[in-house]
Amino acid sequence: MPKIFGFYQIQRQAQITLAGLLILAVLGSGTAYVQAYYTLKPIYEVKTEERILALSFDISWGNKTPLPVLEILKENDLRCTFFLSGPWVKEYPEIVQRIKEDGHEIGSHGYRHIDLSNLSKTEIKEEISKTHQIIKAGTGVEAKLIRTPNGDYSNHVIEAIHESGYEAIQWGTDSLDWTNPGVDSIIDRVCQQAHPGDIILMHASDTCKQTAEALPVIIKNLKEQGYKMITVSELLKEDKAGIRDNKK
Repeated sequence: MPKIFGFYQIQRQAQITLAGLLILAVLGSGTAYVQAYYTLKPIYEVKTEERILALSFDISWGNKTPLPVLEILKENDLRCTFFLSGPWVKEYPEIVQRIKEDGHEIGSHGYRHIDLSNLSKTEIKEEISKTHQIIKAGTGVEAKLIRTPNGDYSNHVIEAIHESGYEAIQWGTDSLDWTNPGVDSIIDRVCQQAHPGDIILMHASDTCKQTAEALPVIIKNLKEQGYKMITVSELLKEDKAGIRDNKK
């Protein structure tokens, strides 16, 4: 089984050097403890030279934008990954079923649209479990991927996600379609920043009013650049997954 890197990045425990030990001895100090600091991160992209990437869509509100997006994906024979919030799945079961029937991957977008890092690990697991059960009841799908609301995370959020049997998924390219910056702006941002192994963040909530108009042009452009668009899980099957610096 190929080794996958980047599901989280761990900084190695600091080593006490010989010089440090000598200093401690000279100072006459007692036992010294060096803390290990671990920084857990979600997956931003997959390291590959192949021209493959994943289009992903978050949905939390409304029923007007999802259907045009699904039609466009169907016309282009594409399978993507949709991260769905629990309440939305309950409110629009027919659209959720359409997502499944069209062959798209279904992931979790949590239950409440809140910063999970403000919750305890137990509370985070409850949020994850609640949406997991809703998705399973509505589709039979056992979701394994989650994108946290707003992409917020901390060490204990990632720990709770992993302990719940999920992988945390972020993005390498943010379309910023949720800001409704203009169709051309969305197109340019995605098509200029897309790269091999990328996970592209888009939205299909009704608050994102320009996504459906931008999507056909984005798909056409990415195809012209030689990209094959696949699901996030298919992308993760690549041998090496890496973390992209999200300070943009």
